[in-house]
Amino acid sequence: MSERRKVIATGRHVGRVVVATTLLGAVLGWHATTSSAEPAASPAPKPADGGAVSGDEAKAVAEKRATESESGAANVGVQKLGKGPHGAMPVAEQIAAVEKLELASDAAMPKGLDPIVWQSLVPKDNELNAARIALGKKLYFDTRLSKDGTLACATCHDVTRSFTDRRPVSEGIADQLGQRNAPTTMNALFFQTQFLDGRAPTLEEQAKLPILNPIEMGQPSPEETLLKIAPDQEYQKMFQAAYARPVNYDDLARAIASFERTLVFLDAPFDEFVAGDASAISANAAQGWILFNGKARCVTCHMLNPSNPLGTDDRFHNIGVSARKQNFEELADKALKALHQKEGKEGMEAVDRLAIETNLSELGRFLVTKNRSDIGSFKTSQLRNVGITGPYMHDGSMQTLTDVVDHYNRGGETNPFLDGGIEPLALSDGEIDDLVEFLQTLTDKRFASEQRTETARQRAVAAKQRPFRDNALAMRKTLPFEQRVLGDRGTGQPGAGFQAGKEGKQ
Repeated sequence: MSERRKVIATGRHVGRVVVATTLLGAVLGWHATTSSAEPAASPAPKPADGGAVSGDEAKAVAEKRATESESGAANVGVQKLGKGPHGAMPVAEQIAAVEKLELASDAAMPKGLDPIVWQSLVPKDNELNAARIALGKKLYFDTRLSKDGTLACATCHDVTRSFTDRRPVSEGIADQLGQRNAPTTMNALFFQTQFLDGRAPTLEEQAKLPILNPIEMGQPSPEETLLKIAPDQEYQKMFQAAYARPVNYDDLARAIASFERTLVFLDAPFDEFVAGDASAISANAAQGWILFNGKARCVTCHMLNPSNPLGTDDRFHNIGVSARKQNFEELADKALKALHQKEGKEGMEAVDRLAIETNLSELGRFLVTKNRSDIGSFKTSQLRNVGITGPYMHDGSMQTLTDVVDHYNRGGETNPFLDGGIEPLALSDGEIDDLVEFLQTLTDKRFASEQRTETARQRAVAAKQRPFRDNALAMRKTLPFEQRVLGDRGTGQPGAGFQAGKEGKQ
């Protein structure tokens, strides 16, 4: 047997052994075994050039805060902007792009899903049909849902940018910047909760909040939103056809959720590999799959198997990202005061404001639960299409997948609330490359061209800068507490804490 086939065979064996029943249950099989259709072509986005976003001084400061890495490099992950408002591609171009993806236009179950699983993903009061999907699609691209008529759902979840905006944090009305990176809406239907902190229980509830957030779409109330579309005779007919009711805010959200339930993208080279095609991914990627399930410990939170095709445990973890700049105890105290006696709908809206508009955003899941164990914790992201949905982390602070692996390899940023599973991994540069190459095999084949473009871009960036790389920590040559005590390792000068201790002994 050739060395290549040995690696692939071993990778396939490990993949079959590591099976954890989560999220969807054991009734879902790898869909690639039942799909042989030629993937539809997808337009590739323009390559990133790292250009900065223009704006006034306040906006520039906010962008700098949101995009600077530890190395001080600004504009991390900012991609070349489109021709539409807020840097999105124009709506007409996005609609043309979504048509090429050949999404479901009726209640048909997506390929590869078990009927029982599919039924569990669609609420009884919002069962899919062609009328609801069509209405939701129209609303998804309609900028009239925003106060100033410049934003739609598709502004921050741009079809031509993998249903996200490829920016560290998103831009709302009046060029205001929020505090969070926009997750892709691809495969969002599979999550048990929505948003990075899980503050919305369903897609329907999620769809309502950005429209009303003052620095996102900025509508002052549901009633004001409806005034923009209710006079439209086409909408009147579509709402009646979809829900047999006049235009209303709850059905508006239901329709958007219905369209988003068609955004299923689970047909990747990896699926062909685990279905038995040894040539579907490279030998390096196959070695990365072995690392994923072993030394790199990714599988701890990113279970990836027939019963959980997204590669997430759907839970919340502090992985040492927020800790770089924040005083968690101080933020938590402020959050508790701000959220005092706010429950239910009022509580959800209050959390939404804090998460998008203030630095209390860094508290993550704590804003929802108020549990100390959730401080700095964010939802485990899906790995599907991760190669084309950067920049990464809740604040968009990591530009490449190499940055992400470097972060985990060093053991994250230590803080009192760091998840116990985060520790140095001792991965070599070659192992990091293999792991990144594996992650890129999880991109749906409809975005193959886009993945090639993004792979080249990320490699070029990683060749120039690795701001999260720390081999001393990764290989345990230095322990985190030593950094706090000894200070700058590069100069060899002791830190203030070490010097104070020394003087105290004299």
